[in-house]
Amino acid sequence: METSSGISASLAGRYATALFELARDRSQLEAVEQSLAKLRQALIEVPEFKTVTTSPELSRHQAERTVLAVADHLGVDPLTRNFLGVLSENRRLSQIGAVARDFDKLTAAHRGEVTAEVVSAHSLSDEQMEALRKQLRTRVGRDVNIQSRIDPSILGGLVVKIGSRLIDNSIRTRLNTLASAMKG
Repeated sequence: METSSGISASLAGRYATALFELARDRSQLEAVEQSLAKLRQALIEVPEFKTVTTSPELSRHQAERTVLAVADHLGVDPLTRNFLGVLSENRRLSQIGAVARDFDKLTAAHRGEVTAEVVSAHSLSDEQMEALRKQLRTRVGRDVNIQSRIDPSILGGLVVKIGSRLIDNSIRTRLNTLASAMKG
C-alpha cells in the first residue's frame, strides 16, 4: 500500500505504518482502530494518563506498567497492547495520539476514504455528523471518515481540514475578517 510521504516521514507515521501493516496482515484493522480510538479518548479525558505518557520523571518500567494497566481497563486488543509495550520500550509513549491519528489516515486510505479533521465549538449530534459526512462526500467525491475535536475558542461554526484543504467557517474567523475590514 502506498502511504503519503507526510505520514511515513514523521516518527509517529513510521510507528503508525508499522502497526497498520501488522494489523492489515493479521486482519485486525478494525480492532486496532477501535483500541487506538479508546486510547486517544483517554488521553483527552484523563489528564493523569497523558502525564504518564509524557513525564520524563517516571521510569520506563513505571510508565509501561501504568499504560498497560489502562489499556487492560479499556479493553485494548492484544496487538495494540503489544504495540504499547514497544512504544514504552523505545520511550515513545508520548506519540500515542499522533500514531492513532496517522493510523486512522492509513486505514481510511485503505478503505478508499478520505479523512476530514473537524473542529467545532461544541459536540455535534449524530444527525449533524451524518449531514456533514454527506456534504463532504458530495464535495470530495469519496467516502469521508470524520475525526472531530472540540475547541470552544472558535466560538461557533466549523473548521474542516481535508488533506491540504482548509474550510474555516468559524465565528472567530468571521469576526477577525470583519475587524480587519473595518480597520480599512
